[in-house]
Amino acid sequence: MSLLRARGLTLVRADGRSLVEGVDLDIDEGQTLAVVGPSGAGKSSLAWALGRMLPRGVRLQARLLEVDEVDVLRLSRGGVRRFRRHDFAVVPQDPLRALNPTSRIAAHVADVMPPDAPRDAVFACLAEVGLAEPEQIARRFPREISGGQAQRVLLAMALARRPRLLVLDEPTSGLDGRARIDAFAAVRRLQQSHGTAVMLISHDQDVVADHADRVAKLEDGRVVEVPKPSGPARPLRVRAEPACDRGYAARRDVRTPPSADAGGALVEVSALRVVRGGRSVLDGISLRIAPGEIVGLTGPSGSGKTTLARAITGLIDHDGAVLVRAPDRPPPVQMVWQSPASSLNPRRTVRQTLRRAVTLLNGGRTVSELLEMVGLGEDIADGMPHELSGGQQQRVALARAFAGRAALVVCDEPTSSLDSHARDAVLSAIAELRTSTGTACLFISHDQEVLRRVADRVVHLREGRLVDTVSTW
Repeated sequence: MSLLRARGLTLVRADGRSLVEGVDLDIDEGQTLAVVGPSGAGKSSLAWALGRMLPRGVRLQARLLEVDEVDVLRLSRGGVRRFRRHDFAVVPQDPLRALNPTSRIAAHVADVMPPDAPRDAVFACLAEVGLAEPEQIARRFPREISGGQAQRVLLAMALARRPRLLVLDEPTSGLDGRARIDAFAAVRRLQQSHGTAVMLISHDQDVVADHADRVAKLEDGRVVEVPKPSGPARPLRVRAEPACDRGYAARRDVRTPPSADAGGALVEVSALRVVRGGRSVLDGISLRIAPGEIVGLTGPSGSGKTTLARAITGLIDHDGAVLVRAPDRPPPVQMVWQSPASSLNPRRTVRQTLRRAVTLLNGGRTVSELLEMVGLGEDIADGMPHELSGGQQQRVALARAFAGRAALVVCDEPTSSLDSHARDAVLSAIAELRTSTGTACLFISHDQEVLRRVADRVVHLREGRLVDTVSTW
């Protein structure tokens, strides 16, 4: 029996442009439908439309939109609120932005549970999605957890409501392999016990292959391919440890990688320590980055990768020393955030954002050149950040960071929400900029293949300590 039925679903912007056009979808009870397609194809817009959670200026049209035989199109305002609270849940692509920065994690989870639920139920909910030390996580504020931990907090909140329809928008972009297994195991248990239908939006082909019963492919807002079911979903599999634990195959490139020892380090981190809430988030980190070197940084979710990036860029207090041997003007270090929507000014168009970056960073490229460099067309230049997909926002943030001649660019999961074509464009842009400008890069990622392609060496962070360094050459 189809739990979700959509016929002719269309989303139209105020300027008349269609984001999604004429989409027909069915998801049965307990079934997972994966929605795939290039960045900007309309995947997230489609997901938000199912819960009538669209931004102002976007109009929803459909011949039919039913969830568990509830006509979502005819619901009153109060009916929509009840529907969202009890029958529909979404884990958004930008998890940290979805959490209230003034509330502790425990309050977030308790808010979606019955009022008489015991306190231990909050901890059990966090543990169900694979969060270690749930009592400690519950006491923290969103700013004190990693992006991957925030993803699992939102998943825990969604599962606690036992929804009939669950939308997962890039739910694994900030998760290591073990965390992905734990998260999807929790989703599978909910499907088996409550018949929940799941819409999974992902660029990760392995995730789609392992967990989807059916696949719908979107291009330019239209469904262009819906393979028929091919039997039950595959069993959960535990993947191999991160590649830095087992070594990398040598590259075919004959270029000699930069060495911080041979020519002097551009960045030198010594005995760096960050303490938060009486707990050591980073403990005794020492790291050197040479001019023009690309250093990959990997490790489990919550191991301190983003905290290290913030310390190097001077955004948080720390013990120990961080030395960047470059002039102070223009700013020598730029950052590409894991949550790009939070870092883009919502009141500036893409063109205004990039022009300002070129001016402040003494860059020589035009807006068109910056957009082309990251695989985007100038047709988005006059759009606002909220009008872009998550993948497009990520590439705009990357173009802004490379608008000048920064000595070091820190990239925090810059390809996690990109399709393969966009990812290749971004990696090529980073390699070209390294060659043409000598810019060094600290590249944070869980994607082993990406690290193998882009990094000269990879350092592995675990529980706030560097435990391994592997050359990819």
